[in-house]
Amino acid sequence: MRMRGRGCRFLAWLAALAVMVGPSSGTAGADDFGPRPPAHDRLGPAGTATMHGDAEASDTTPNPGPGTGPIRARFVALGAACPTILIAADGLPQALCTSIATRAPVLYLLDPATGAPLSSLPLAASSLLGGVYGYLDGTGDFVAATGGDSITWIGHEQAPDGGRRLFARRTVSVAPAVTEPCGGPGCDALESLVPDRDGRVWFATEHGRVGYLDPESGAAQAVTLGSGESVANSIAAATAGVAVAGDHALYLVRAGESGVPQVIWRQDYDRGPARKPGQLSWGTGATPTFFGPRTGSDYVAITDNATPREHLLVFDAHTGHPVCSVAVLPPGASGTENSPIGAGRSVFVASTYGYPYPTGATGPSDPPAAAFTGGMTRVDLDPSGSGCAVAWTDNVASAAVPRLSLADNDIYTLDRVPALPGGTTTPADAFGYTVIDAATGAVRTRQPLGAGVLMDPLQMVGSLAPDGTQYQGAATGLFRIAPGP
Repeated sequence: MRMRGRGCRFLAWLAALAVMVGPSSGTAGADDFGPRPPAHDRLGPAGTATMHGDAEASDTTPNPGPGTGPIRARFVALGAACPTILIAADGLPQALCTSIATRAPVLYLLDPATGAPLSSLPLAASSLLGGVYGYLDGTGDFVAATGGDSITWIGHEQAPDGGRRLFARRTVSVAPAVTEPCGGPGCDALESLVPDRDGRVWFATEHGRVGYLDPESGAAQAVTLGSGESVANSIAAATAGVAVAGDHALYLVRAGESGVPQVIWRQDYDRGPARKPGQLSWGTGATPTFFGPRTGSDYVAITDNATPREHLLVFDAHTGHPVCSVAVLPPGASGTENSPIGAGRSVFVASTYGYPYPTGATGPSDPPAAAFTGGMTRVDLDPSGSGCAVAWTDNVASAAVPRLSLADNDIYTLDRVPALPGGTTTPADAFGYTVIDAATGAVRTRQPLGAGVLMDPLQMVGSLAPDGTQYQGAATGLFRIAPGP
């Protein structure tokens, strides 16, 4: 999931809201979905500390999902779109949402028993993506981009009335590295934040600057990526460095011996002739995903934007050497706005081609519109690390960024079922809780949740709590899905 460009389109639809390829048998067993990336003491619990689960953006979690039995589902209406729901070690979910009424970010502290808000805190408006890609640090504070060129740590505590309250613990300006180089406030904005294991808080900006804040000294420094490069997705950090997907190329960046950020390698990719329907920007729709069978972050993957077929691209994380490129997703519906799942030797890519974002969310695409039919592809790397091949492709119309549970080896998502025959999408389409067998691509269960534009997951990410409860953001609130009748 830019204030200018992409963010303006997203805010436009917030205003509008206010007025098979059959699955075949997989080749890998459960053990092939590990190991997880190494422990990260600068982050909250693995699997629930960032939008994509961890610093490596693996979109995996060690927590189980609600499972394939009966579920208890509740929609919590907040009047806000909620793309980021994270869970700290105290078990209290925190949802970073964008208010439909004010178009500004609001952080909610949620009751884990019901999903209802315990407290809320409005934040200074940034670019849209700056208000999306925050993280939970090792103390449980939510770290968010605020005001376009500041970073705020938000804590929570017991209030005098016995309830809970959220409060801004600290705000640090990174304007010298973000907006001063381009002329002043508003000329650029933070898009994404992620910490490395040395304590630096790395960031990327809408207009292609990448750098970090030293939270102890308050000093920030950054470098500019290639000329004309924009960043429209999150960034990911691993032992090799910080991966940044621009709209022309993939970069690995890390601090040099002097501390100055340095581009270690760059790999161009085929960005296609235009933005595809079901994408929010022209270029890759993917946050880079670190994964691998040896350390959990041996490789880094993105998707390109090629036509007529999109490709999964895998690179050696340390050197940038290309490992493989393989066409994914069903022909004629090949495009994605989502980060891949990466686990062991396997990568999973879900199609968003043609996804019906609300009016005003996106600009012109080529073609102007298309049916959303979905589909998901699993790709396995050769054990030698010299190539990769498709293991299966299914026809699940995933309406959310899928999450792989390493506890039960199932993929959890919400799907979209058109209300009208023939696959035509409408505001009355229905959404369902869907569990996919990661080994085969088979749907293990599909249970209806509700219908209508207010409940649209809009390709947002879900989080799985340690007790098996799933939290999934939607256009005007969130779902809480728990196991049990």
